[in-house]
Amino acid sequence: MIKRTLFEPIKEHLSKKEITLITGPRQAGKTTLMLALKEHLKKKGQKTLFLNLDIEADRQYFSSQAKLLNKIKLEFGQKKAYIFIDEIQRKTNAGLFLKGIYDSNLPYKFIVSGSGSIKLKEKIHESLAGRKQVFDLTTLSFQEFLNYKTEYKYQDKLDQFCSVEPQKTNSFFQEYLSFGGYPRVVLSETLEEKQNIINDIYQSFLLKDISFLLNVKKLDAFSNLLRVLSSQIGQLTNISEISNTLNISVKTVNKYLWYLEHTFIISKITPYFKNTRKEITKSPIYYFSDLGLRNFINNNFDSPLPQPNSGFLFQNFYYLLINQTKSLGSRIHFWRTKNKAELDFIVIIGQELIPMEIKYKRLKNTSIPGSLKSFIKKYQPKKANIINLSLSKTIKINSTVVNFIPYYSLVR
Repeated sequence: MIKRTLFEPIKEHLSKKEITLITGPRQAGKTTLMLALKEHLKKKGQKTLFLNLDIEADRQYFSSQAKLLNKIKLEFGQKKAYIFIDEIQRKTNAGLFLKGIYDSNLPYKFIVSGSGSIKLKEKIHESLAGRKQVFDLTTLSFQEFLNYKTEYKYQDKLDQFCSVEPQKTNSFFQEYLSFGGYPRVVLSETLEEKQNIINDIYQSFLLKDISFLLNVKKLDAFSNLLRVLSSQIGQLTNISEISNTLNISVKTVNKYLWYLEHTFIISKITPYFKNTRKEITKSPIYYFSDLGLRNFINNNFDSPLPQPNSGFLFQNFYYLLINQTKSLGSRIHFWRTKNKAELDFIVIIGQELIPMEIKYKRLKNTSIPGSLKSFIKKYQPKKANIINLSLSKTIKINSTVVNFIPYYSLVR
């Protein structure tokens, strides 16, 4: 079984009265995680009930709050119990449904899961304000992937493993860049099996989340938008140009992009600027939340690396890495100027700016790109990072410390 980093914080939250709400993309492992939590509670002698709205026999209990509570009381009476509800997005007005049960102040703890569309269709966050804590489960992070691949031998010293075993690390890295982190894909042993599974995940997303739950009729246009986005990760997104290419309105493009963000398929980052006259673009950049799905949509799922867009794929990889490890309240932007200066990421932590340049290269020397020099001259950050495949060095430009960092540096 693949161990998930989120297991421990959710396990700690089981003692809280609030609803534990697990959201994330389809087939990221929410059901498996809930079953592991159920097994943990069972070993401690706790009473549990697992209901799944994808199962017809279980759906009957959700026709009303009274019917669900009657089922729970039949099993446990007024004794403490843990109630797991999987795929809650299938319940109409799920937020209000759960709110009414929670406000009844019964001795039951609820652990609930739902795919990304829960945020769109049910407005569950507004309904459950102050009554839940949300845990977003992504597909496997590179850290989770590495731990699984190394059989958890180095889970407290992965950074040391990466440093001591660069060839093995690079092999795992190339596999992750190609196939991503969907658990079923990772567990599959053959390329054909991986292809079949990623296709099933993609079709399930289109038919269940996009067509059925969100009532999108133009699936061809929606699919074509995904293909366009997959071909230009890390590059500025021109909404008008996409509108003309796909022959759909700007309003529809924006709506579809919003759907994709809130179903955990893509993430948007916006530009950093202080001087709007010189640092101009308002156009966002999009990255995919899973590299394997991006490659599948872009018809590169089984292509050997490097590819023509490997540099942008590496940017996408590192975006996921810093997004998964960033501190609470920090933000990620990119930087562009009228003079063509550009930086891949600006991480903002409080008042501190950390510029990052991402290089899919085995750097041999500590030369500084012109864009990074421009940013340092303008903003004088305390430090700047150049992420690359191998070089680990530190130099100084005036008062700024410039770190050359191997890509696995954030893996712990």
